[in-house]
Amino acid sequence: MRIAVDAMGGDRGPQVVAQGVVQAAHESQAHYLLVGDPALLEPELKRHSAKNIEIVPAREVIEMTDQPTAAFRNKKDASIVVGTKLVKDKKADALVSIGNTGAAMAVSLLTLGRIRGVDRPAIATLLPSSKGTVVLLDAGATVDCDPNNLHEFAVMGSVFSALTLGVKMPKIGLLSNGEESSKGNDTVKKTHALFLQAQESDKNFNFIGNVEGRDIFRGTADVIVCDGFVGNVVLKASEGVAEMIRNLLKSELESKLWMKPFLVPIAPAIKRMMRKVDYSERGGAPLLGVNGVIIIGHGRSDAYAVMNACRAAERAVQSNLIETIRLRVCDSPDLPPVS
Repeated sequence: MRIAVDAMGGDRGPQVVAQGVVQAAHESQAHYLLVGDPALLEPELKRHSAKNIEIVPAREVIEMTDQPTAAFRNKKDASIVVGTKLVKDKKADALVSIGNTGAAMAVSLLTLGRIRGVDRPAIATLLPSSKGTVVLLDAGATVDCDPNNLHEFAVMGSVFSALTLGVKMPKIGLLSNGEESSKGNDTVKKTHALFLQAQESDKNFNFIGNVEGRDIFRGTADVIVCDGFVGNVVLKASEGVAEMIRNLLKSELESKLWMKPFLVPIAPAIKRMMRKVDYSERGGAPLLGVNGVIIIGHGRSDAYAVMNACRAAERAVQSNLIETIRLRVCDSPDLPPVS
């Protein structure tokens, strides 16, 4: 297995990405292709005596201020462009990209194309719930969706949940502002009706109805479907709440030293809880719908998060995620288009 990693896109610099790849390589049989500027990457790899890692030169970067499609045409030596081409040419089985989501999506679509039967891609992120882990999609790839797009997301998310989390017949929930079918905007109402049709014609489509924001973290559904605008707001809000809880807990413990002896017995439980809500534990999210394994990591990813993004890429390849989605989309009964 060969995993390409875009080393130039993260907020913390290519050295941190390289450190994460080194950690992943130490615990894996996979061969890693670190795509970026050799002058910045070689010293880091030598410092760690890295094995199973090869540098693929790419000296340009698509910046956050660049228009992704134009940058794809004008920056052929950009790390994300070079890395995606490795996947297209079968020189890599997956690509991990840290940072620029817009560039990763645009370059992936233009280079790899879509899976047949999929109109729009979706980012499938994992969120913690009281019952385990929930798949939320779309988390930011496609902000404007029609009901047919959301149906595609539901099918792909169901496959991802089954393969990644081992969930049998994942329960699909449509995110809305109320459980009733009459709630939601026009798109949500039409999507609800379409999902009911899909449930009747597709035995693998396990739709449980509308779910509200609080249901995400209750684990009411295994797959939460929404457009990329709403999904990204949910994702960023959940990250903010997790950060607030962590800071409040730290502040309380530091201001009340007398409590520390009483916390020793429950310290492991507190650490486990905080790990569940830490985005770096999940590492990265797959861009579903494109013709290859693309894992998108958080721009703020540290070495630990990069390592976990690499692990996510390995799991996606090992589970044959893309081919399974392709077969599932092809097997899904045709539904009347809804606009």
